[in-house]
Amino acid sequence: MYLLVIFGLLAISGYSQKQQERTQELPNILWITSEDNSAYFLGCYGNSFATTPNIDKLADEGFLYTRAYAPSPVCNPSRNTIITGVYAASNGNENMDSRYPTSSLIRTYAEVLREAGYYCTNNAKTAYCSSTLTADIWDESSPRAHYLNRPAGKPFFAIFNLFSSHESANQLYTETDKLRHSADKVVIAPYHPGTKEVRHDWAQYYDRVENMDTEVGMLLKELEDAGLADNTIVFYYSDHGGVLPRSKRFCNETGTHVPLIIRIPEKYKYLYPATRPGMKVDRLVNFVDLAPTLYSILGLPIPGYIQGHAFLGDQKTADPEYTFMTRQRMDERFDNVRAVRDKRYRYIRNYMPFRITMQHVDYMFMQPSARSWQETFLSGQTNEVQSRYFLPKPAEELYDTENDYWEVNNLAGDPAYAEILKRMRKTLDDWRLEVKDAGVIPETEYETLAGNQSLYDYVRSDECPFEELIKASDLAVMGGPDNLDTYAEYLKNQNSAMRYWGATGLLMLKENARPAIDELVYASRDESGAVATLAAEALYGLGEKDAAIKAYAYILQDTVKYQLIDRYFALGSIDALSDVDPALKAVVKKLADDLTAQMTQHPRPSGIPPGYRYLSGLKQKGPLRAADTLSTTLGRISTFPGTGVGAHDGIDPRPQYEFFLPYDLRVARYLLKKWGY
Repeated sequence: MYLLVIFGLLAISGYSQKQQERTQELPNILWITSEDNSAYFLGCYGNSFATTPNIDKLADEGFLYTRAYAPSPVCNPSRNTIITGVYAASNGNENMDSRYPTSSLIRTYAEVLREAGYYCTNNAKTAYCSSTLTADIWDESSPRAHYLNRPAGKPFFAIFNLFSSHESANQLYTETDKLRHSADKVVIAPYHPGTKEVRHDWAQYYDRVENMDTEVGMLLKELEDAGLADNTIVFYYSDHGGVLPRSKRFCNETGTHVPLIIRIPEKYKYLYPATRPGMKVDRLVNFVDLAPTLYSILGLPIPGYIQGHAFLGDQKTADPEYTFMTRQRMDERFDNVRAVRDKRYRYIRNYMPFRITMQHVDYMFMQPSARSWQETFLSGQTNEVQSRYFLPKPAEELYDTENDYWEVNNLAGDPAYAEILKRMRKTLDDWRLEVKDAGVIPETEYETLAGNQSLYDYVRSDECPFEELIKASDLAVMGGPDNLDTYAEYLKNQNSAMRYWGATGLLMLKENARPAIDELVYASRDESGAVATLAAEALYGLGEKDAAIKAYAYILQDTVKYQLIDRYFALGSIDALSDVDPALKAVVKKLADDLTAQMTQHPRPSGIPPGYRYLSGLKQKGPLRAADTLSTTLGRISTFPGTGVGAHDGIDPRPQYEFFLPYDLRVARYLLKKWGY
């Protein structure tokens, strides 16, 4: 016993000495984050058409991770995952531009690093899809935040967000003859038609990425000029993939495969993930791994709630076999997708396969390439691959990314891949249970079920039938006619999320749901807008149009029982209907007229772009409308004055007012235009 105590004291003493030595040599950490660009668009990732000399040089000086992935194919939920070390899908902060609380049990790495003595700055995005994560977690968070402002002697952690590669930059138009990358020579994805608009946007985006690369070089030079390069670990990564249509927002390789390059100074070579700088690392890395990696680098304990795995430092784990990504609502359009990837295969499960891939998200369709693709499809000029994204999608997808980077050959129905499909299915199932995937609850029901608590806390509480919900969600999208009675029984459940999966299952059955018409009529009056909507959609498909139109009208007109989020959920459903009845069109027209009248009653405050109408009297809790806050597209683009480098080097043809409309009016106006009003 005496010897054990002695050895224990020696171990503690040794650990303390090691920590003291590490404290004396704490590295500065600089994160350079670009927006929306896939690894595909960089020269160091094998693209000879790209012009990225500064990032390529950084890769030569550091370590390039070949298999780094964003957990979400859009910025805000990815940032939520990064800042917490917990998947946004587990936090309940996954829906784009939403503001629901994050659990008080979870701390951000900024808070932890500040307690460890770091000066932490963020320049400057703070959209974390959370009502409780704010700029207060930083020492400074603003367009002026900088490590040079730190107190003397303090190590720093600093982030710079670069917007020149953001989607908004590609919405701006540069004349074809002024492009630095040739629209004639650019290689485009096989799912895109080769229209002049598509080819222009592809070539233009290479220019935007080149602009971003120049900014990276300027930040690295600034670090060098400050004499800090030898004491600073530099991370460069993009917040998710993108940015041409069917990349950003989608759980494919193009939407989630990101560049990740880490330059580690010689004095910290004990952190090297490979023998020497300039080497590639093929470990699977996800942004959920960044927070624990920071803690591991700095010798800090990794909290138990962390869902990622350290890939550098003393607490580095064995290489994971799989990584995961998810998406739900993007702006005004709902979807629910979960995916898992190993080093070769990607498996995708669509929990709303009755929604097309290319739903009309206004912001996405501001790129001419998106509009051109849709117009080419509607005119019957697209091939099978190019057409499929405007048609209902399969419940399951499986791709061999080693031989099919663009993921156009779905192997889920190929018997030769049955065992791989089975393995990937189980892996996704196990992960959803392990992290308690809050996406099992439709966003329309968040506040109804969780109240003021976070979804993270709710799904872990006794109030939530979590495992039943997981089972119901999988049965709804992968079951069949034999499960009709089970779906109908779900419609009677006290929990509205269970009723939602019952309605989903019956909608999936199409004509085979006819024996449940009475149950669907009853469900079309449900207090849950999502349940009522899906029941109405199923009824409409079964020819029960009067009952369906009546249900849709109630959802769109009853502002006491149903909320804003219910209205644009219902409008998305109406958009999916074929042969929309004139009576239903009239309901949508009345909604648009009423909302427009409400908007014009409120004066436009100074400083807001023309066409915007202030909606202060219409605000509600839950998902943000575009009108609640100015888009980062205006006024917060990262530019370097005097260099000519930035996102605004082009003509702005966008109808600015469109993305300052509340989501229900945005979808209603789109539908009216689609119908020829």
